[in-house]
Amino acid sequence: MTNKTHDKIRLREKLGYGIGDLPSGLYLNFFGAYLLYFFVDLGGVAPAAMGFMLLISRVVDAVTDPLMGALSDRTRTRWGRYRPYILFGAVPFGITGFAIFAAPPMSVGWLLVWAYVTYGLAMLAFTAVNVPYSGLLGVISPLAKERASVTAFRMFFSSFAGIMVGVLATTLVRELGGSDEARGIMLTMAVFSALAVAVYFTTFATTKERIPAAPSNTSIRSDLKTLLRTGAWYVVAISAIFGVVSIASRAATARFYFKYVAGDDGAPVFLFLDRFGLFLTALALGQISGVLIAYVLQRRFEKAHLLIAGGALKIGGITLFALVPLDAVWLQTFSQYLVGIGFGFLMLLAFSMFTDIAEYIDWKSGQQMTALTVSASIFAVKIGMGLGGALPGIVLSSTGYVAAEAQSAEALAGINFAFAILPALILIPAAIAMLFYRLDHKTIAKVERDLSQRRADPQAL
Repeated sequence: MTNKTHDKIRLREKLGYGIGDLPSGLYLNFFGAYLLYFFVDLGGVAPAAMGFMLLISRVVDAVTDPLMGALSDRTRTRWGRYRPYILFGAVPFGITGFAIFAAPPMSVGWLLVWAYVTYGLAMLAFTAVNVPYSGLLGVISPLAKERASVTAFRMFFSSFAGIMVGVLATTLVRELGGSDEARGIMLTMAVFSALAVAVYFTTFATTKERIPAAPSNTSIRSDLKTLLRTGAWYVVAISAIFGVVSIASRAATARFYFKYVAGDDGAPVFLFLDRFGLFLTALALGQISGVLIAYVLQRRFEKAHLLIAGGALKIGGITLFALVPLDAVWLQTFSQYLVGIGFGFLMLLAFSMFTDIAEYIDWKSGQQMTALTVSASIFAVKIGMGLGGALPGIVLSSTGYVAAEAQSAEALAGINFAFAILPALILIPAAIAMLFYRLDHKTIAKVERDLSQRRADPQAL
């Protein structure tokens, strides 16, 4: 049997691991809010061209994410399997993220090339750090209860990153850039990139891998075949992808919505927050609330059922936002807060489910492939963010959007579609997928007991 005292994770380590999701949260929220706007509205790149760029990068992720998972599963160092990547990947993560928005003056064509190169490198660095970081969650404790607790800390900081982008980013862009919005975006990203490097060093120094690595007697190809035969993995990956696409599409279009549909001039409406900042902050506050609520409810209710409920709440919030008057700032803010609660459900439960699936695969096949399994969570987030940015770009191009000019009725309808209708519709298949998830509380409890015995005495089973 496992040593319960040894398996108990102290608060310091939970905080150290949890804060490790702050950098990825800052990047993804900032990219979601400003990437399309920076290159399209400020840089003049065609929306469809940026959308295609984001789609191409997701094709690359389909290869690099599982390969990074398989590689880190097979890594053996004095620091463990996953922690070294957090240490040595921190600086490249920071540099490449900043480089995206550090484009010098150039033609529109070369600016698109710059986007391809820098965003591609940033996503490779993201993979190199975040796949092992997610894999670390699977070996930080053999107890599902402890992993769920650590996941809650992780999702809290991920949500807090959204607050930082909503509260700080919109203000820093305005204050640091002055009349030059592009410069403000670049300098704000520089601040976030430096913070990301420091945070990853902290995570490396404060965490520990508790599940010992078993000898790797299988090939990467064998691990992939096992993974692709696991139905639960498909179900959660599909649900997570569609859930993130919904949020990302809404975030990528929000800047356009407030500028062209709502007629917002960027003036503060609450303290120093403008409507865009208030929108992002409401989502993040809702996400934190959703993480806390889901953490409590998952002890009593099945995770799949809670994910469906969270999706329904997101659809309700998006619909309510669309129905209230354009100048109803606080009703819109409340609606977006509800969307955030539903998103918090998704983020906490999906990441927790991926670690449960990794344990299930180990129990069923004897193959330890934690990072490979959990790499689906990173891939789901990245493909969701990519598609969520690409689809609005395609919609804007097809409906006649023209950068920095008054928009036609058709273009305004396209912005509204990408901002409200598409995000709500895309959640329906996410909910349907969850109906096929079969790893309930009873099954996971048996998996945990059997693996505990196997690890204590490999000859026992």
